[in-house]
Amino acid sequence: MAETKREIERKYEATAGGPLPDLTRVPGVAEVVDDGVMELDAVYYDTPDLRLAADGLTLRRRTGGSDAGWHVKFPVTVGVRDEIRAPLSDTLPGELAGLLRSRVRHAEVVPVVRLRSARDVRRLLAADGSPLAELSVDTVRAERLPDGPTADWTEIEVELADGVDDPALLDTVEQCLRTADIHPSTAPSKLARALAETGTGPEADTRAGSDTRADAGPRPAKPGTAGAAVLAYVREQHEAIVALDPAVRRELPDAVHQMRVACRRMRSAFKTYRRVLDREVTDPVGEELKWLAGELGVARDQEVLDARLRARVADLPPDLTLGPVAARLRRRDAALARSARRRALDALDSERCLALLDALHALLADPPLRADARRPAPKVLAKAVRKDHKRLARRIEHALALAPGEERDRALHEARKAAKRARYAADAARPALGKPARKLAKRVKAVQSLLGEHQDAVVARAALREIAIQAHGAGESAFTWGLLHGREEAAAAAAERELPAVWARASAPGLTAALTR
Repeated sequence: MAETKREIERKYEATAGGPLPDLTRVPGVAEVVDDGVMELDAVYYDTPDLRLAADGLTLRRRTGGSDAGWHVKFPVTVGVRDEIRAPLSDTLPGELAGLLRSRVRHAEVVPVVRLRSARDVRRLLAADGSPLAELSVDTVRAERLPDGPTADWTEIEVELADGVDDPALLDTVEQCLRTADIHPSTAPSKLARALAETGTGPEADTRAGSDTRADAGPRPAKPGTAGAAVLAYVREQHEAIVALDPAVRRELPDAVHQMRVACRRMRSAFKTYRRVLDREVTDPVGEELKWLAGELGVARDQEVLDARLRARVADLPPDLTLGPVAARLRRRDAALARSARRRALDALDSERCLALLDALHALLADPPLRADARRPAPKVLAKAVRKDHKRLARRIEHALALAPGEERDRALHEARKAAKRARYAADAARPALGKPARKLAKRVKAVQSLLGEHQDAVVARAALREIAIQAHGAGESAFTWGLLHGREEAAAAAAERELPAVWARASAPGLTAALTR
């Protein structure tokens, strides 16, 4: 099984054999323990066009030291990375391969750099003997594979110990190192330095080699045009989908939701800006995005429903909670969550998902631009945004004209979908249209959120009815489930009463007209 470790570290230039300052002068450091020298041998893997390095990821197989094995590192922020480790084996473990799938796709992963390091380790300890950080002086030889040039250097790494996450300690260590004329390294990682010093880095390799990355080659649309604006937005969603794939696999917070949103945003952009991008190309891709969002949606919808019902139960006074309410809810949610997660992972592991990623890459590498793509962005985008806003207005008016009931519920759900599309359209247009698009997006988002609350209440009612039937069949009281059902009815009714006022703000005179002023 793979395990994850959060790395918080800094790197410094060093001179071989150069003295270190007295590290016990660092506030909080009572003792420095010399652990001696260990020999490390790491082979770094990547695609031939260095896709992983281009995104700041590293994949290595390392022997020597206390953490020999396969390691994948994901950047979190400057100086912070998550390292996922798997035991040493001859081939890349499947769990780690899955984390790289959205970037690698069908490409082969091959050895690109070998790093052999002599690591001289010192542990920085607090007065009670607990570890604060580890400082290592690494004498490195890098070899470009296969049979490439070599490079040698010495560097210092300072990494916080497990359980220590305050970067202020690193600041004070750095101040101490500067007294010995030791300064931060300009390279973000050993691999980045090795690639730079033994040949071309990922950007140069990508430009000079095969055109396999979505951003390779010259931009197909001129700056300031509708094509450039729409492609920038589509590219942003594509990057999010690729980056969130491993986050979903790692069960990072909100990853499923954000990946689903990126799929929906891109599909919505294809529909809204169909006069910019040819629908003969984008429609099939949009259908696949709909499929992937749907598979992810099972897990996301379960997350939302689970949280909602748990909160409703927690709000009840004990005298209104009859029977094993919490236990039944836990059992149900656990079973559904496992099934939903399995479905999401099966989708990400499927050939269909790989084909979608390939199609997105191909679309961005050779965009199907129409004539309007060459026109100035403000006019083209404003017209499309206004059209989506009118579509939303028709659906809101239709829903409000219906009597309360199932038909209105369905109509309000369709209005919610239209609100999402109108909001996404305005979001995509913000770089070109500025404050008016931002204002419109904010007000339409309020409509979307209110309609989302209504739909959540409708879904919760259906789930509560099902749970009540199961509880009754098991000989349990269904009173609490019926009570919660009534509260969800009240929540939906409250959202319906609030909608006209919220919609009035989102449809205020001049709101869409301001887009082209």
